[in-house]
Amino acid sequence: MLIDTHIHLDLYQNTNIDELVDEALQKGVKILIDVGIDILSSRLAVKFAEKYSNVYAVTGIHPHEAKFVNEKTLEELKALVNNPKIVAVGEIGLDYYRNLSPKDLQKKAFLAQLNLAKSLDLPVVVHDRDAHEDVIKMLKEVNFPSGKVLIHCFSGDVNFLNEVLKMGYYISIGGPVTFKNAKKVVEVVKNVPLERLLLETDGPYLAPHPHRGKINRPVFIPLIAQKIADIRGISFAEIEKATTENALKFFGIKV
Repeated sequence: MLIDTHIHLDLYQNTNIDELVDEALQKGVKILIDVGIDILSSRLAVKFAEKYSNVYAVTGIHPHEAKFVNEKTLEELKALVNNPKIVAVGEIGLDYYRNLSPKDLQKKAFLAQLNLAKSLDLPVVVHDRDAHEDVIKMLKEVNFPSGKVLIHCFSGDVNFLNEVLKMGYYISIGGPVTFKNAKKVVEVVKNVPLERLLLETDGPYLAPHPHRGKINRPVFIPLIAQKIADIRGISFAEIEKATTENALKFFGIKV
């Protein structure tokens, strides 16, 4: 069994979601974690989780959307989180690459959602792009619990990885590990302990080789797992076992 720990089902256009989920199940990708980026997509993530027994929801406001966050947004987010199929708060964090929201508003939204997750004893799925220092600083400031943070689609180097590991956090790796120019992420994969590693598609984006540039699907998770196994010189089964156990533990899912 494999788990896709990060997918955006609401962003699949002209796609039959029933078929997408069933296709994944048939190929051994038994659980999908559907992740919101704003209130609308968070609501939809809950609906998908309620419709499909093997789909779980993560609800939150992406840093790109931070400029739209207000008290009403946070209250609605808090109300959504009460659903039993919500397993984390996310996708939250900081993005200094695109800066689609001002940095101060990104930090404000990130802080509010970290505090919300902490108050509810939920883990967080963190988006971090070119903001490593501030992400770590804010996680330390709120004293977010060890073992409750997942840096998704990890884009840092080995030095940042070591800092993340020191704090007891997890990372997830997706399609870019299969790209020909993926030197930095390959080094990360070589150095991350298996007990801190999860898999993701970030679908419909970032499809792995040989599907790069096409719509990413959870059925491609085995390609990512195999590439990681090859890099580490271990079996596919070892990657499957470790990443599945880690995902179930992190999200508190019982199977």
